[in-house]
Amino acid sequence: METIVIVGGGAGGLELATRLGEALGRNGRARIVLVDRYPTHFWKPLLHTVASGKLDPQVHQVEYAAQAADHGFEFICGEVQRVERASRTLHLGPWRSDDGAELLPGRSLQYDKLVLACGSVTNFFNIPGAAENSLTLDNVYDAEVFRKRFLACCMQASVTRGGVHIVIVGGGATGVELAAELHHTVRTLAHYKLHTLDPARDVRISIIERSGRLLPQLHPYVSRRAERYLRRMGIEVCTDTAVARVDAGVVCDSAGGRHASDVTVWAAGVEAPPVCATLGVPLNRINQIIVTPELRTESDAHVYAIGDCASQVCPSNGAAAPPRAQVAHQQAQFLAEQLASPARAALPAFRYRDYGSLVSLGPFAAVGVLSGGMRKREMLVGGAAARLLYGLMYRRHIMSLQGFLRMAAQTLAHWIRSKVTPPVKLH
Repeated sequence: METIVIVGGGAGGLELATRLGEALGRNGRARIVLVDRYPTHFWKPLLHTVASGKLDPQVHQVEYAAQAADHGFEFICGEVQRVERASRTLHLGPWRSDDGAELLPGRSLQYDKLVLACGSVTNFFNIPGAAENSLTLDNVYDAEVFRKRFLACCMQASVTRGGVHIVIVGGGATGVELAAELHHTVRTLAHYKLHTLDPARDVRISIIERSGRLLPQLHPYVSRRAERYLRRMGIEVCTDTAVARVDAGVVCDSAGGRHASDVTVWAAGVEAPPVCATLGVPLNRINQIIVTPELRTESDAHVYAIGDCASQVCPSNGAAAPPRAQVAHQQAQFLAEQLASPARAALPAFRYRDYGSLVSLGPFAAVGVLSGGMRKREMLVGGAAARLLYGLMYRRHIMSLQGFLRMAAQTLAHWIRSKVTPPVKLH
């Protein structure tokens, strides 16, 4: 029986494991194994809502073991340390508990085909002090660390009669969405008397972006509208500002400016995880695995890569697919169809179709651009309509994993829960 191992249970990896499990695993045509260092899945585009306290990750996570049992694949919890391509062997490190105790020793896993879907990690661009003095939003643990630090700063400032300064480095989608959510969180915390700060005067949120506008990868209309919305909320936007150094309590820019910061969040870019550099396959400048139009690595036909850790250049326009959830979703669909096909001699080329992008501006608004149709026309959207579409993206992700009925039941359960619990976590 052929063994297909998928490393990484993110948006692309978990969907691929689910599709292959249903197509091949249930009927014994292949052994499908998903490997991830964490026992649960959380949709990464919503990490900013965990950091702001809006969402409880335990309510919205997917248990890998349960998903595997329901959809015909296996799950192994562990962190990949190295891959021996010659013997087609995957080596996993020990599985440890939260207190560091070793629960399982290191293990090895043989594969016939390997799919790397291990996502991305924060890229600090070798800025001095950035890694040591900044928080990131790479996973749920990082988001919870920020949330607790932010809550502690607000409570301490209430006692010392000081203020709270939050600096977000990076004006992409993560930075913009986090800033907008924090604006509403600090007001909700004041409503519940968790601090005595004046949200408008005592809490300052700043975004530092080195390019000339926020959301530089998106349509200029989206950038302008997002910046106007943030400025109306009192959020400081610093464009054309490059960070030179990050120290404890201050962010220094290349022009000599100093930005006081109680908590610094680095959201300025991503790169592939370090494990990608150990494979001995061609990589690009941010360690992404260069793949062919069939999503195979250039030097090993038994190894595939999808999602943020892969770089696939479209032959028609010469542009690489961006690190977005919709890219991982489309690549998972493409690869599942090809690996499940009995005749895989000639794989077609993967072609990414950009359906647009949406950016959340808090609980009541969003902005974005939709594209599609025969002429690839773009339609600019904003306000409540964009907010509704933004919420539907997450529901579509859950539906692709668990089907319409479970998605609908979960949506109803989450709506009921939102009516009987505080709008943000208070501890």
